[in-house]
Amino acid sequence: MNKYLKLVSNVMTFALGAFSSKILVFLLMPLYTRLLTTYDYGVIDNIVNTANLMIPIVSLSITEGVIRFSLDKSIKKSDAFSTGIKTVIIGFAVFSFFVPVFLKIKFIAPYTALIYLYVLMACLRSVCSQFVRALGLIRLYTFDGVATTAIVILFNIVFLIYFKMGITGYVLSIILTDVVSVIFLFWSAKLNRYFKPFNISPHISRQMLKYSIPMIPNTLFWWITNASDRYIVTYYMGADINGLYAAAYKIPTIITTISGIFMQGWQLSAISEYSNHDKSVFYSNIFKYFQSLIFLCASGIVLFIKVITVVLVAPDYYPSWQYVPLLVIASVFSSLAIFYNSIYMSAKKSTSIMVTTFIGAALNVAMNFMLIPRYGANGAAFATFASYFIVFVIRVIDSHRFSPFSIDAAKFAVNFMLLSVQIAIMLSEVKHWAVYEIILVLIMISINIKNFFDAVIRIVKSRKKA
Repeated sequence: MNKYLKLVSNVMTFALGAFSSKILVFLLMPLYTRLLTTYDYGVIDNIVNTANLMIPIVSLSITEGVIRFSLDKSIKKSDAFSTGIKTVIIGFAVFSFFVPVFLKIKFIAPYTALIYLYVLMACLRSVCSQFVRALGLIRLYTFDGVATTAIVILFNIVFLIYFKMGITGYVLSIILTDVVSVIFLFWSAKLNRYFKPFNISPHISRQMLKYSIPMIPNTLFWWITNASDRYIVTYYMGADINGLYAAAYKIPTIITTISGIFMQGWQLSAISEYSNHDKSVFYSNIFKYFQSLIFLCASGIVLFIKVITVVLVAPDYYPSWQYVPLLVIASVFSSLAIFYNSIYMSAKKSTSIMVTTFIGAALNVAMNFMLIPRYGANGAAFATFASYFIVFVIRVIDSHRFSPFSIDAAKFAVNFMLLSVQIAIMLSEVKHWAVYEIILVLIMISINIKNFFDAVIRIVKSRKKA
């Protein structure tokens, strides 16, 4: 199959599942924001972020190694999968010795057991689902995503509405859903065929760990950029403001969802095409289409942000809209920076991923402490944007060492400028702001529409050749 057709096919399959899942989650935002106070939502946000901080440490980021090495035709699939599961189990056993430490941390001590269960099941599910994706079982991977979303919603309804378990019920829903997913994937994909913990090539395990371990600080640094602001906002502004800020974070997930769907297909294509002589042309074309899509999505969200907020959240959460515009542009550059992750992974340059992410994380933390006391949660949002922007710029420059491809800098700069003006107008709430916003959106569409026509034409020509 032609490489463009293959990418489109994979992305469409991932999209079918992801959009179904995210639409269901978005429809339940009014339910969550009515059943949970802003304080509850802030506490949940801290619990989930704490667990996500532990996941790469406990698993040694082995999931990254599982998918990269499972796609290597010279390596036995059972070696990759068994190394992944075995690493998670050993890592969790070591992690269990640190329970007393968690019990001494006031704001998470009551939820220590939930955090531990969350970490274990998230690690196991990640290894299983990514291995299934690497096996090429895209439809099964997609179905699992849709099914688990429906299940977590069912558990949420039972625990939040019927049993009224609040914070505990919300987190327990996620844990039980991961349990169901692991059992389902093992059964449907017959993963037991690949689980041979006592028959693993030591050489492959060492290679996987050598590749994965540098991804631990990378994931931690990425977590710092994504989540450290929540803790600092809580410290300076209180859990209630963090609850609003956490709710605001949900709306830019429209962008990260679209980006994430694309990245799942792009990662497979980037690795598969890396050894081909025309990879630079392929990478350049894909980035051109991707950046147009992301900027247009961001522009539309900024235009309709107040409407989206009214629809998605309870009245008590409405002030959260003011934090969304800067988080939207932060999500844009997060997506663009992650685009380069696949380039680094293809070249097995995991250390370079770590270094670039560290720079962004360090900048993020420093700016959070400087800006949040003075500008509140929007200071955190700006710090997040600035750090992602820096990471993106560094990766554009650094990746040319081993995988050079061109970017339409002029069009990129215009898109960035238009979106920045939109955000400034929205935050300032100038008179007739809606008119200015619509004009700017139309200008951005006119600038980027040609890229979409080019993409369609390229896909049609590829189908004819096929």
